[in-house]
Amino acid sequence: MHPLNTVKGAITTGVVLAIIIGIALSYYAGASLAFHPVRIDRWLHIVSGITWIGLLYYFNVVQTPGLAAAAADKGGPGGAGVSKYIAPRALLWFRWAAVATWVTGACYLIAGYGAVNGLVQAFLLQPGFRTIGVGAWLGTIMLFNVWVFIWPNQKKILGIVTATDDEKAAARKIAAKASRINFILSLPMIMCMGGQSHGLPF
Repeated sequence: MHPLNTVKGAITTGVVLAIIIGIALSYYAGASLAFHPVRIDRWLHIVSGITWIGLLYYFNVVQTPGLAAAAADKGGPGGAGVSKYIAPRALLWFRWAAVATWVTGACYLIAGYGAVNGLVQAFLLQPGFRTIGVGAWLGTIMLFNVWVFIWPNQKKILGIVTATDDEKAAARKIAAKASRINFILSLPMIMCMGGQSHGLPF
């Protein structure tokens, strides 16, 4: 499991290195690892979010236009390889990263703002929690779109579940619109998530 030769090795090595650095920084600061200067829940939320949103951007900016170009190129190799080997793997990481992002975000709000109160105040858009609350609502809508509209329809498109040609065509439209909505929502969501700690703590 060499870290430069396998994905699992690279992930494991990166996580171990991050933990070592986090412990060293906390020890140097004379503080608990859970609170200062490294928050494990926040770190996991950020890593999960990067994975989720990175794949969302890949689908919208790279894969969807690429498959459209492949379909239009009558003499080309087509997009069968992407649909068979890449899309299912990307969607696996995509949908579970969405869950991990939401769960770790909720944990961070609970632990970071005082018991369940922080989570409740964020979702109720209370003063001091409005920016992060808007981000949390946008993330919740996006998670809903992933599991209710994108993934069920992608299963039809990729042949994971049986569907007629008409059903696949309808599924493409639904999945594409939901994905594009998430792409749009991700931009203000990221602004709100970063803004709570950096300039917009309303």
